[in-house]
Amino acid sequence: MPLPFLTADRAFDATSDDVALPFDDHDSWRRPYRPGPWRVGASALLLLLASFVLLATMIIAFAGAVSGAAVCLGIALVMIAAALRLLRVGAWVSLHGVRRVGLLTTKTVPWREAVEVRTVQQPVRWLGLPRTVQGQALLLVLRDGEKRLLLTDHNADFLSRPDAFDRAADSVEAWGDEYRRD
Repeated sequence: MPLPFLTADRAFDATSDDVALPFDDHDSWRRPYRPGPWRVGASALLLLLASFVLLATMIIAFAGAVSGAAVCLGIALVMIAAALRLLRVGAWVSLHGVRRVGLLTTKTVPWREAVEVRTVQQPVRWLGLPRTVQGQALLLVLRDGEKRLLLTDHNADFLSRPDAFDRAADSVEAWGDEYRRD
């Protein structure tokens, strides 16, 4: 039984079907960049801690303290939900607009309300903490003059990865240029 996906024998462009890849569907929301190592590491650490809390839940439940086990289970579920939400944080784009997903909030702006998407030099927060440093930010300017921050080069996705920030900012700007109606 040949396993071509495990070998390098097959050429990448040797497929016979020209089916559009899932990321070519412009109707669905997608993040035009990969989550950064800081974000993935923080989520993995949170999931590791949740596994210890689940182990403690099992020990407490076997000891007979059902209410304590329920509290520990609730804490573990909150930790798992926070880790999964942390992986979804960032800017998402589609044919319908741009969506800024935060840890607790999500804000969607249709492209028709956007005037421009641009990269600017300004003080930005380092890893989302109160400390600010000089850096680059991708701003979404709305029709009413409001400016919304989409990405920074010092957040958990792009810290120490300036090329990845440039590619992501260019990608979001390209989506804005393509779907924004002036």
